[in-house]
Amino acid sequence: MRFHGTQVAAGLLSALPGAQALLRFSCSQLVVERLDPLVNPGVVGSPPSSPDRRWRKFHEAINAFNASMDPAKLDIPGTATCTTCQFADDFSNYWTAVLFFRARNGTYHRVPQKGNVFFEQANGGMTVYYTPTINGRGKVTAFKPGFRMIVGDPMERTAAGAAKYRQLTYTCLQNSMTRTGETKNLPPKPCPAGIMANIRFPTCWDGVNLDSPDHASHVAYPTSGTFESSGPCPSTHPVKIPQLFYEVIWDTSQFNNAADWPADGSQPFVWSYGDATGYGTHGDYVFGWKGDALQRAMDQNCQNDKCNGLGSQSLQQGNKCTVKTTVDENIDGWLDELPGGMKVTDASGKVVY
Repeated sequence: MRFHGTQVAAGLLSALPGAQALLRFSCSQLVVERLDPLVNPGVVGSPPSSPDRRWRKFHEAINAFNASMDPAKLDIPGTATCTTCQFADDFSNYWTAVLFFRARNGTYHRVPQKGNVFFEQANGGMTVYYTPTINGRGKVTAFKPGFRMIVGDPMERTAAGAAKYRQLTYTCLQNSMTRTGETKNLPPKPCPAGIMANIRFPTCWDGVNLDSPDHASHVAYPTSGTFESSGPCPSTHPVKIPQLFYEVIWDTSQFNNAADWPADGSQPFVWSYGDATGYGTHGDYVFGWKGDALQRAMDQNCQNDKCNGLGSQSLQQGNKCTVKTTVDENIDGWLDELPGGMKVTDASGKVVY
Protein backbone atom coordinates (compact mmCIF):
# COMPACT_ATOMS: atom_id res chain seq x y z
CA MET A 1 0.00 0.00 0.00
CA ARG A 2 1.29 3.46 -0.86
CA PHE A 3 1.13 6.39 1.52
CA HIS A 4 -0.69 9.40 0.13
CA GLY A 5 -3.24 11.98 1.16
CA THR A 6 -3.54 14.34 4.10
CA GLN A 7 -6.31 12.30 5.71
CA VAL A 8 -3.92 9.43 6.40
CA ALA A 9 -1.16 11.84 7.41
CA ALA A 10 -3.38 13.47 10.01
CA GLY A 11 -4.24 10.08 11.46
CA LEU A 12 -0.59 9.15 11.81
CA LEU A 13 0.55 12.47 13.17
CA SER A 14 -1.62 13.00 16.19
CA ALA A 15 0.94 15.54 17.37
CA LEU A 16 0.17 17.66 14.30
CA PRO A 17 -3.62 17.82 14.28
CA GLY A 18 -3.77 20.85 11.99
CA ALA A 19 -0.85 20.11 9.71
CA GLN A 20 -1.72 20.93 6.13
CA ALA A 21 1.56 19.88 4.55
CA LEU A 22 4.66 17.87 5.36
CA LEU A 23 7.16 15.60 3.74
CA ARG A 24 6.88 12.04 5.02
CA PHE A 25 9.15 9.48 3.40
CA SER A 26 11.22 6.39 4.06
CA CYS A 27 15.00 6.08 4.25
CA SER A 28 16.18 2.48 4.29
CA GLN A 29 19.10 1.23 6.37
CA LEU A 30 22.51 2.00 4.90
CA VAL A 31 24.85 0.32 7.38
CA VAL A 32 25.03 -0.72 11.04
CA GLU A 33 28.36 -0.10 12.76
CA ARG A 34 30.09 1.69 15.62
CA LEU A 35 31.00 5.06 14.11
CA ASP A 36 30.18 8.65 14.98
CA PRO A 37 31.68 11.19 12.55
CA LEU A 38 30.19 14.20 14.35
CA VAL A 39 31.48 13.57 17.87
CA ASN A 40 34.43 11.30 17.05
CA PRO A 41 35.48 12.42 13.55
CA GLY A 42 38.05 10.20 11.90
CA VAL A 43 37.78 7.49 14.57
CA VAL A 44 36.94 4.03 13.27
CA GLY A 45 34.97 2.35 16.04
CA SER A 46 33.65 5.01 18.45
CA PRO A 47 35.52 4.23 21.68
CA PRO A 48 33.71 3.51 24.97
CA SER A 49 35.91 6.15 26.56
CA SER A 50 34.68 8.94 24.28
CA PRO A 51 32.51 11.67 25.85
CA ASP A 52 29.62 10.63 23.65
CA ARG A 53 30.03 6.85 23.49
CA ARG A 54 27.50 6.21 20.74
CA TRP A 55 27.16 3.13 18.64
CA ARG A 56 25.47 3.97 15.40
CA LYS A 57 23.15 2.88 12.68
CA PHE A 58 23.62 5.07 9.63
CA HIS A 59 21.16 5.83 6.89
CA GLU A 60 21.65 7.13 3.39
CA ALA A 61 24.21 8.61 0.95
CA ILE A 62 26.64 5.77 0.23
CA ASN A 63 29.72 7.70 -0.89
CA ALA A 64 28.99 10.74 1.25
CA PHE A 65 29.19 8.77 4.49
CA ASN A 66 32.57 8.13 6.07
CA ALA A 67 34.23 8.18 9.47
CA SER A 68 35.13 11.88 9.35
CA MET A 69 32.30 13.62 7.44
CA ASP A 70 34.62 16.56 6.79
CA PRO A 71 32.55 19.74 7.36
CA ALA A 72 34.75 21.59 4.84
CA LYS A 73 33.31 19.39 2.08
CA LEU A 74 29.89 20.93 1.73
CA ASP A 75 28.86 19.22 -1.50
CA ILE A 76 27.63 15.94 -0.02
CA PRO A 77 25.37 15.13 -3.00
CA GLY A 78 28.33 15.59 -5.32
CA THR A 79 30.28 12.85 -3.55
CA ALA A 80 27.48 10.29 -3.34
CA THR A 81 26.29 7.80 -5.95
CA CYS A 82 23.05 6.68 -4.32
CA THR A 83 20.59 7.41 -1.55
CA THR A 84 18.44 5.07 0.54
CA CYS A 85 15.64 7.66 0.70
CA GLN A 86 12.57 7.90 -1.50
CA PHE A 87 13.43 11.44 -2.55
CA ALA A 88 16.29 11.07 -5.03
CA ASP A 89 17.43 14.64 -4.26
CA ASP A 90 18.05 13.84 -0.60
CA PHE A 91 21.60 12.76 0.26
CA SER A 92 21.41 13.83 3.89
CA ASN A 93 22.70 11.55 6.64
CA TYR A 94 20.25 10.55 9.37
CA TRP A 95 21.31 8.35 12.25
CA THR A 96 20.45 7.08 15.69
CA ALA A 97 21.89 4.72 18.27
CA VAL A 98 21.11 0.99 18.24
CA LEU A 99 18.77 -0.85 20.60
CA PHE A 100 19.73 -4.14 22.27
CA PHE A 101 17.77 -6.70 24.26
CA ARG A 102 19.40 -7.89 27.48
CA ALA A 103 18.19 -11.37 28.39
CA ARG A 104 17.79 -12.69 31.92
CA ASN A 105 21.08 -14.59 31.57
CA GLY A 106 22.95 -11.34 30.88
CA THR A 107 23.57 -11.75 27.15
CA TYR A 108 22.65 -9.15 24.54
CA HIS A 109 21.01 -9.33 21.14
CA ARG A 110 20.64 -6.50 18.64
CA VAL A 111 17.01 -5.52 18.02
CA PRO A 112 16.23 -5.33 14.29
CA GLN A 113 14.37 -2.46 12.70
CA LYS A 114 11.39 -2.73 10.41
CA GLY A 115 9.68 -0.49 7.91
CA ASN A 116 7.05 1.93 9.18
CA VAL A 117 3.37 1.79 8.29
CA PHE A 118 2.93 2.05 4.49
CA PHE A 119 6.71 1.58 4.09
CA GLU A 120 6.79 -2.06 5.15
CA GLN A 121 9.02 -3.08 2.21
CA ALA A 122 11.83 -0.81 3.36
CA ASN A 123 14.97 -2.49 4.70
CA GLY A 124 14.47 -1.08 8.18
CA GLY A 125 15.79 2.45 8.44
CA MET A 126 13.49 5.25 9.49
CA THR A 127 10.65 7.48 8.44
CA VAL A 128 11.73 11.11 8.03
CA TYR A 129 9.42 14.12 8.27
CA TYR A 130 10.04 17.75 7.32
CA THR A 131 7.17 20.04 8.33
CA PRO A 132 7.19 23.57 6.84
CA THR A 133 4.22 25.32 8.50
CA ILE A 134 1.29 24.56 10.75
CA ASN A 135 -2.12 25.66 9.43
CA GLY A 136 -0.33 27.66 6.75
CA ARG A 137 1.10 30.16 9.26
CA GLY A 138 4.53 31.56 8.41
CA LYS A 139 7.40 30.12 6.38
CA VAL A 140 10.56 28.22 7.18
CA THR A 141 14.13 28.53 5.93
CA ALA A 142 15.58 25.23 4.74
CA PHE A 143 18.91 24.00 6.09
CA LYS A 144 22.05 25.13 4.24
CA PRO A 145 24.97 23.07 2.84
CA GLY A 146 27.24 22.11 5.73
CA PHE A 147 24.45 22.26 8.31
CA ARG A 148 24.49 19.56 11.00
CA MET A 149 22.96 19.10 14.43
CA ILE A 150 22.35 16.70 17.31
CA VAL A 151 19.35 16.56 19.62
CA GLY A 152 19.37 14.72 22.96
CA ASP A 153 22.13 13.69 25.36
CA PRO A 154 23.35 10.07 25.45
CA MET A 155 24.68 10.60 28.98
CA GLU A 156 21.26 11.53 30.37
CA ARG A 157 19.57 9.00 32.68
CA THR A 158 16.87 11.00 34.50
CA ALA A 159 13.41 12.28 33.61
CA ALA A 160 14.26 15.74 34.96
CA GLY A 161 17.37 16.00 32.81
CA ALA A 162 15.63 14.72 29.71
CA ALA A 163 12.82 17.27 30.10
CA LYS A 164 14.87 19.94 28.34
CA TYR A 165 14.56 17.91 25.16
CA ARG A 166 10.89 18.56 24.71
CA GLN A 167 9.89 16.01 22.12
CA LEU A 168 12.08 12.92 22.38
CA THR A 169 9.71 10.08 23.17
CA TYR A 170 8.73 6.45 22.68
CA THR A 171 5.51 4.82 21.53
CA CYS A 172 4.62 1.29 22.67
CA LEU A 173 3.03 0.03 19.46
CA GLN A 174 -0.12 -2.02 19.96
CA ASN A 175 -0.33 -2.20 16.17
CA SER A 176 1.36 -0.41 13.27
CA MET A 177 -1.06 2.54 13.47
CA THR A 178 -0.61 3.33 17.18
CA ARG A 179 0.22 7.02 17.64
CA THR A 180 -0.85 7.64 21.24
CA GLY A 181 0.64 7.12 24.69
CA GLU A 182 4.11 8.60 24.11
CA THR A 183 6.53 8.31 27.05
CA LYS A 184 9.96 9.79 27.80
CA ASN A 185 11.25 6.47 29.16
CA LEU A 186 11.52 3.10 27.44
CA PRO A 187 8.17 1.25 27.72
CA PRO A 188 8.14 -0.95 30.88
CA LYS A 189 5.98 -3.69 29.34
CA PRO A 190 6.02 -5.79 26.16
CA CYS A 191 4.87 -3.91 23.07
CA PRO A 192 2.99 -6.19 20.63
CA ALA A 193 4.09 -4.39 17.43
CA GLY A 194 7.44 -3.00 18.61
CA ILE A 195 8.82 0.21 20.11
CA MET A 196 8.85 3.39 18.05
CA ALA A 197 11.45 6.03 18.92
CA ASN A 198 10.21 9.54 18.10
CA ILE A 199 12.97 12.10 17.60
CA ARG A 200 11.95 15.72 16.95
CA PHE A 201 14.68 18.32 16.47
CA PRO A 202 14.67 22.00 17.55
CA THR A 203 13.08 24.37 15.04
CA CYS A 204 14.90 27.68 15.53
CA TRP A 205 18.36 28.57 14.14
CA ASP A 206 20.77 31.40 14.93
CA GLY A 207 20.94 32.13 11.19
CA VAL A 208 24.74 32.16 11.13
CA ASN A 209 26.43 28.97 12.29
CA LEU A 210 26.09 25.74 10.35
CA ASP A 211 27.36 23.83 13.40
CA SER A 212 28.57 24.49 16.94
CA PRO A 213 31.12 22.81 19.23
CA ASP A 214 28.40 20.76 20.92
CA HIS A 215 26.49 20.39 17.62
CA ALA A 216 23.40 21.73 19.38
CA SER A 217 23.69 25.35 20.59
CA HIS A 218 23.25 26.88 17.12
CA VAL A 219 19.63 25.63 17.24
CA ALA A 220 16.92 26.12 19.86
CA TYR A 221 13.32 25.38 20.73
CA PRO A 222 10.60 28.09 20.58
CA THR A 223 10.53 30.35 23.64
CA SER A 224 7.03 29.13 24.45
CA GLY A 225 4.80 26.41 23.15
CA THR A 226 6.09 24.22 20.36
CA PHE A 227 6.64 24.30 16.64
CA GLU A 228 3.21 22.69 16.29
CA SER A 229 1.58 25.54 18.22
CA SER A 230 3.53 28.16 16.19
CA GLY A 231 5.59 29.15 19.22
CA PRO A 232 7.94 32.12 18.60
CA CYS A 233 11.68 31.64 18.17
CA PRO A 234 14.03 33.29 20.70
CA SER A 235 15.86 36.47 19.68
CA THR A 236 19.16 34.54 19.78
CA HIS A 237 17.82 32.03 17.25
CA PRO A 238 15.37 34.05 15.15
CA VAL A 239 15.25 31.89 12.01
CA LYS A 240 12.47 29.31 11.88
CA ILE A 241 13.62 26.06 10.25
CA PRO A 242 11.59 22.98 9.26
CA GLN A 243 10.69 20.56 11.99
CA LEU A 244 12.85 17.52 11.32
CA PHE A 245 11.34 14.40 12.85
CA TYR A 246 12.43 10.74 12.83
CA GLU A 247 10.26 7.70 13.52
CA VAL A 248 12.37 4.59 14.06
CA ILE A 249 10.57 1.29 14.66
CA TRP A 250 12.40 -1.37 16.64
CA ASP A 251 10.93 -4.84 16.14
CA THR A 252 10.96 -5.96 19.77
CA SER A 253 8.18 -8.51 19.24
CA GLN A 254 10.60 -11.46 19.16
CA PHE A 255 11.79 -10.52 22.66
CA ASN A 256 8.38 -10.34 24.36
CA ASN A 257 8.65 -13.66 26.21
CA ALA A 258 8.36 -12.78 29.91
CA ALA A 259 10.58 -15.75 30.80
CA ASP A 260 13.50 -13.98 29.11
CA TRP A 261 12.96 -10.64 30.86
CA PRO A 262 14.74 -9.73 34.12
CA ALA A 263 13.40 -11.63 37.12
CA ASP A 264 12.36 -8.37 38.81
CA GLY A 265 10.12 -7.52 35.84
CA SER A 266 12.08 -4.45 34.76
CA GLN A 267 12.21 -3.61 31.08
CA PRO A 268 15.12 -5.36 29.28
CA PHE A 269 16.03 -3.02 26.42
CA VAL A 270 19.33 -1.14 26.45
CA TRP A 271 20.71 1.48 24.10
CA SER A 272 24.11 0.82 22.59
CA TYR A 273 25.66 3.70 24.57
CA GLY A 274 24.76 2.00 27.87
CA ASP A 275 21.35 3.44 28.69
CA ALA A 276 18.56 1.23 30.05
CA THR A 277 16.29 4.16 30.96
CA GLY A 278 15.66 5.62 27.51
CA TYR A 279 16.24 9.18 28.72
CA GLY A 280 19.47 9.39 26.72
CA THR A 281 17.75 8.92 23.36
CA HIS A 282 19.09 11.21 20.63
CA GLY A 283 19.51 11.66 16.91
CA ASP A 284 22.00 13.20 14.50
CA TYR A 285 21.59 14.99 11.18
CA VAL A 286 23.89 16.16 8.38
CA PHE A 287 22.10 18.10 5.64
CA GLY A 288 22.63 16.89 2.08
CA TRP A 289 19.73 17.84 -0.20
CA LYS A 290 20.68 18.80 -3.75
CA GLY A 291 20.63 22.50 -4.54
CA ASP A 292 17.49 24.26 -3.35
CA ALA A 293 15.32 21.11 -3.49
CA LEU A 294 14.34 21.19 0.19
CA GLN A 295 13.52 24.91 0.14
CA ARG A 296 11.32 24.40 -2.92
CA ALA A 297 9.55 21.54 -1.18
CA MET A 298 8.94 23.68 1.91
CA ASP A 299 7.73 26.65 -0.14
CA GLN A 300 5.33 24.42 -2.09
CA ASN A 301 3.96 22.84 1.09
CA CYS A 302 4.50 19.44 -0.50
CA GLN A 303 2.71 16.45 0.94
CA ASN A 304 4.14 13.09 2.00
CA ASP A 305 6.51 11.31 -0.43
CA LYS A 306 5.60 13.25 -3.57
CA CYS A 307 6.61 16.78 -4.55
CA ASN A 308 6.51 18.55 -7.90
CA GLY A 309 9.99 19.06 -9.30
CA LEU A 310 11.69 16.60 -6.94
CA GLY A 311 12.93 13.25 -8.18
CA SER A 312 11.86 10.07 -6.43
CA GLN A 313 12.74 6.41 -6.34
CA SER A 314 11.08 3.22 -5.13
CA LEU A 315 11.64 1.61 -1.75
CA GLN A 316 13.28 -1.29 -3.58
CA GLN A 317 15.80 1.07 -5.19
CA GLY A 318 16.56 2.62 -1.82
CA ASN A 319 17.12 -0.81 -0.29
CA LYS A 320 19.92 -1.43 -2.80
CA CYS A 321 21.98 1.52 -1.56
CA THR A 322 24.40 0.12 1.02
CA VAL A 323 27.99 0.59 2.17
CA LYS A 324 30.48 -1.92 3.59
CA THR A 325 31.25 -1.77 7.29
CA THR A 326 34.64 -0.45 8.40
CA VAL A 327 34.54 -1.70 12.00
CA ASP A 328 35.47 -5.38 12.16
CA GLU A 329 33.41 -6.81 15.02
CA ASN A 330 30.51 -9.16 15.65
CA ILE A 331 27.23 -7.32 16.13
CA ASP A 332 24.71 -10.12 15.57
CA GLY A 333 23.64 -13.18 17.51
CA TRP A 334 23.91 -13.40 21.29
CA LEU A 335 26.76 -11.31 22.71
CA ASP A 336 28.37 -11.39 26.14
CA GLU A 337 28.64 -7.60 26.20
CA LEU A 338 27.60 -4.57 24.20
CA PRO A 339 29.88 -3.85 21.20
CA GLY A 340 32.96 -1.90 22.17
CA GLY A 341 32.71 -3.17 25.75
CA MET A 342 30.12 -0.54 26.64
CA LYS A 343 28.83 -0.75 30.23
CA VAL A 344 25.28 0.09 31.26
CA THR A 345 25.24 3.02 33.74
CA ASP A 346 22.69 4.75 35.96
CA ALA A 347 22.11 8.45 36.69
CA SER A 348 25.18 8.67 38.92
CA GLY A 349 27.44 7.09 36.34
CA LYS A 350 27.60 3.87 38.32
CA VAL A 351 27.87 0.69 36.27
CA VAL A 352 24.61 -1.25 36.59
CA TYR A 353 25.74 -4.25 34.53
